[in-house]
Amino acid sequence: MVAKVTLGCLVATCILAVLILAYTGFRAVKNKNAGALKSVGQRVAAGFMAVLMIALVGVNGAVYYFNNVIGLFMAGSSTDTPEGVAARELAFDVTRQIEEEGIVLLENKNSALPLDVSNEREQKLNIFGVASYNFIFNGSGSGSSQVDMTTFVTLQQGLENAGFDVNDDLTEFYSQYSNAESGGRSTDINYTDFDCLEPEVSAYSQELLDGAKAFSDTALVVFARSGGEGNDLPLEMEGYNGGTPGRHYLELQEKEEAMLEMVESMGFEKIIVIVDSSHAMELGFLEHEAIDGALLIGGPGQTGCDAVGKVLAGTVNPSGHTVDTYPYDATSAPSYYNFGAFMLEGTNNYLIDYHGGQRGYEAMMNDGYYVNYAEGIYVGYRYYETAAEDGYIDFDSVVQYPFGYGLSYTSFIQEITDLRDDGDTITVDVTVTNTGSAAGKDVVEIYYSAPYYTNGIEKAAVNLAGFGKTELLAPGASDTVTITFTYEDMASYDYQGVKAVGGAYVLEAGDYAIKLMKDSHTLIDSRTVTVDSDVIYNESNDGARSTDLTIATNQFDWAAGDVKYVSRADWEGTMPTQRASDRPVTDEEFAALTDTSVATNDSDVAIVVQDHSLKLADMVGVAYDDPQWDTFVEQLTVNEMANLMANGGYATIELESVGKPATVDLDGPVGVNGLVNGASGAQYTSGVSLAQTWNLELAALFGDTFGAEADAYGVSGLYAPGCDTHRSPFLGRNFEYYSEDGLLSGKFTSAIVQNLWKHGVYGYVKHFALNEMETHRWSLVTYSNEQAIREIYLKPFEIAVKEGSANAIMSSYNRIGTRWTGSCYELLTTVLRGEWGFEGMVISDWVTPFGYQNPDMALAAGNDMMLNTVGVLPSSVTTETNTGNQRLRESAKNILYTVANSNVFTAADKQPTPYWLLLLVGLDVLVLGVSAFVLYRVTGKKKS
Repeated sequence: MVAKVTLGCLVATCILAVLILAYTGFRAVKNKNAGALKSVGQRVAAGFMAVLMIALVGVNGAVYYFNNVIGLFMAGSSTDTPEGVAARELAFDVTRQIEEEGIVLLENKNSALPLDVSNEREQKLNIFGVASYNFIFNGSGSGSSQVDMTTFVTLQQGLENAGFDVNDDLTEFYSQYSNAESGGRSTDINYTDFDCLEPEVSAYSQELLDGAKAFSDTALVVFARSGGEGNDLPLEMEGYNGGTPGRHYLELQEKEEAMLEMVESMGFEKIIVIVDSSHAMELGFLEHEAIDGALLIGGPGQTGCDAVGKVLAGTVNPSGHTVDTYPYDATSAPSYYNFGAFMLEGTNNYLIDYHGGQRGYEAMMNDGYYVNYAEGIYVGYRYYETAAEDGYIDFDSVVQYPFGYGLSYTSFIQEITDLRDDGDTITVDVTVTNTGSAAGKDVVEIYYSAPYYTNGIEKAAVNLAGFGKTELLAPGASDTVTITFTYEDMASYDYQGVKAVGGAYVLEAGDYAIKLMKDSHTLIDSRTVTVDSDVIYNESNDGARSTDLTIATNQFDWAAGDVKYVSRADWEGTMPTQRASDRPVTDEEFAALTDTSVATNDSDVAIVVQDHSLKLADMVGVAYDDPQWDTFVEQLTVNEMANLMANGGYATIELESVGKPATVDLDGPVGVNGLVNGASGAQYTSGVSLAQTWNLELAALFGDTFGAEADAYGVSGLYAPGCDTHRSPFLGRNFEYYSEDGLLSGKFTSAIVQNLWKHGVYGYVKHFALNEMETHRWSLVTYSNEQAIREIYLKPFEIAVKEGSANAIMSSYNRIGTRWTGSCYELLTTVLRGEWGFEGMVISDWVTPFGYQNPDMALAAGNDMMLNTVGVLPSSVTTETNTGNQRLRESAKNILYTVANSNVFTAADKQPTPYWLLLLVGLDVLVLGVSAFVLYRVTGKKKS
């Protein structure tokens, strides 16, 4: 209410200023000799006051027009209310819980872990590695959070809180080599540092090493890898401080190897390695004889280091499992050969070139870039398991830790105790028994293997079908986990017309092995179900899948490009063996990249604008397909709808005519991150750590807690969660996303958005779609075949829409083929809305100054709103045509439907009082009063 009244005062001030200027101008003309009779000083004062009043009108007008965005910048954080503080404290506890279950026990030779805190030689810990001080709590960029780093629980503090005593001499030593401020806490949301800051072995004094050996017989060694928005991880470390030429970032650098060798040579009884990374590092060194145990901790967030201490001490039994495959050599993945900056020469797109790991960036005229998803569906374990089954690789020598791998301090037996099959749904009961001596939880993983026919539809050897997690089991206790999936879930997409011309999902006849597995490679038990004849989900055969509103057919043929895709029918002939290279743009590509045309076949039906006395509050709970929505949006003018669409930067604007308040929409996936207003909530664990729990109850708890926290801050929308695919471990934003597997990612995303919505907070699921590279992400041309698009990259989003009822989506920067995702009708309308039944709004990613994110094209495709703080208005193609006006109507409906059912009507009351607006009104009154007095005096007649 304060903001509304003060904005009204700004308008009144503008009107009054114009009237004063007009009146004093009239007086000056009436008393035309006045100017000549006044002093030079008075005339200068009059001119200054006139200019000041004109400036006041301009400033007030700008503030009124951009008040929502300016308000975000000026208002500051609303996080310190009692409700906000309580929500944040709960978030700290939930972060600890997530990390407790998300830590993966990679190695535990001779039961070296847990450490015995009652034994002084294990209770005292030496921590080696500069990463122990220069710790990576999470990634950088919009997905991080602007939290005061002094509030983070450091690794040392987490260990001490668990009862350990840490060698302070080593901590002090490493502080000299850290780029971190705030006492060993290093996460800057705008900065990703790929330098290797590990000190040379020669820097360790003999006194320091002798003191460490005398202090304890136990050593922790910490290695960390960071990542973030805007740049991918280096494939070559030459040029980075401390980097080893010829190695990539996910390998140990020579200085790190030397430090590890030094520690191994010191004769410690136990050496434990902590891997602080959300990216799959090369971890072959963990097999060194001297290394006794290893923990993978992902990104532990603000309080997760407490969990690290508890796991080491054994008060928490680790139950995390990997969400990516960990090969010995990261370059063994087929995606490696098509990951990086490959130039399309001759495109002359305006792009950003990052230098030195985003230490600065420089706008420059350059060529565009492309990437080929040549591996097709063979991403992550789908490649390694399938290539191994076909004899193309030796799995044990190539893969160190399979997808879904994790150890425990206890032992479990799993068995399939029942499998029920009604012809549509398969239900598997798995009984898990704790056969060890410690309480713990275990993960249940069910995969299926579909029949593969040479030169037929591509199929992986195993595919995750479902998963679950037990309750905490005491020694000897059992729990039964039930996993359900459908026959439809096992269908493959036939984009080449092997069984269905024009493309369709196909469930081919044959035996399907239903496998209970310890991980993607280790079989525990299996059953077989048989499909007697092909089931083809198309119009000519069996109709649409039960979860699709319309039949899925090929929509992305044009996105395949001139690419040779990997096929298990010919591994040798189709596997990439050399990295892609720069190439000239083709004429066809250039024409498509520069085409900004929008269909001009204008409708004969003009929109009607009329008042029906409906307010947004009247639309709460009204179904999306209810005709009342058409009546409601008839009340909006073209100008209102265009501004609603154009001004989606961290907000949706107020529409006073229909009683719609403005909303606050903020980043990001691992914590409320107010880039525009400084609001910062708790920083949760990385998406990887969350997914490593394999616990959907924790995903739901995270969404519930995150939603409550956002609601407490008056936030209605979050640019989260992110569910793109870990196509490569070198993807900079892997920490925001969940896994290399679409089912796992989709299930977590679904649980999160459902529970955000419990608090009226809509989550913009992002980045839709095929946004698996940060390098030159703007307008990046992305080629992939339709089977991979649907089975791998769209799968998480599909699950989020169908199971999670996601009602907000963020399109991505890149192009699918040569079409920007935000202008891709097939993606945003045919598939998202038509096939999946999405009801809600689509926003673009941040609108860059490079021009390709065209609002007219966006509207025509189904991209409802532009993420921009200064307004990216559609042109006359939209605003002055019937078709364009109808698109605006649909866009407005989509936005308002989502917002109406959010917390919008209560969130505004939780925002800070806009004192800056009150000060501006006060300044207006002062300027008006002084200016009116001066101008009145100067323009009057001179007394004789």
